[in-house]
Amino acid sequence: MPVYQYRCEKCGDFEVEQAITESPFEKCPTCGNPVRRLISRNVGIVFKGSGFHITDYVRKDSGENSSGDSSEKKND
Repeated sequence: MPVYQYRCEKCGDFEVEQAITESPFEKCPTCGNPVRRLISRNVGIVFKGSGFHITDYVRKDSGENSSGDSSEKKND
């Protein structure tokens, strides 16, 4: 579940773990004053496994001879 940040004018900032489908808090759980949900800068995205840019978009001819003419130099 994602963690959302809220700001209360009286209590300050606090974080709450909520489901995405839940509606945002309207009142502070501590004092009952109105709160605002903040836009978070730190997003906890974890990329696991293969299938990312480096493995998906590698040129097929870049395997063993990356310069393209290394096989010609070996024959000379």
